Amino acid sequence: MAATANRLYRWSLHPLHAVLLAATLTLFLAALLSDIAYGESYEVQWTNFASWLIAGGLVFGAFAFLWALIDLIRADDRRGRPLVYFLLVLATWVLGFINALIHAKDVWASMPDGLILSAIVVVLAVAATWIGFSTLREGATR
Repeated sequence: MAATANRLYRWSLHPLHAVLLAATLTLFLAALLSDIAYGESYEVQWTNFASWLIAGGLVFGAFAFLWALIDLIRADDRRGRPLVYFLLVLATWVLGFINALIHAKDVWASMPDGLILSAIVVVLAVAATWIGFSTLREGATR
């Protein structure tokens, strides 16, 4: 019993939270690829597709953000990994929302800002996913 009293809080993702986070990354990455395809072909449908993918990424990202907020509140130590993860998910969602607003403009007006923001959002989503999936293991130190 005494050994369990000194154990560190093991911050890890719940499987459903992991699915939400992975879906967010996948949708934002697909939106970036759609923006690149538009830049290569100037086919308007690619930008429409990117807009829908960004909207989907925002939906999944909102649930991942709420889950990250709950994990941050429940964490014994609100510094370190839970805080960094929370801030990355928040930054991903906020910039993703701004990207959605840019993609809502005329297709000619949304480029290259939409492409640049899509790339930034994907980098933030990759960082959040990396931090989210790398957890402390039994016996590990902070």
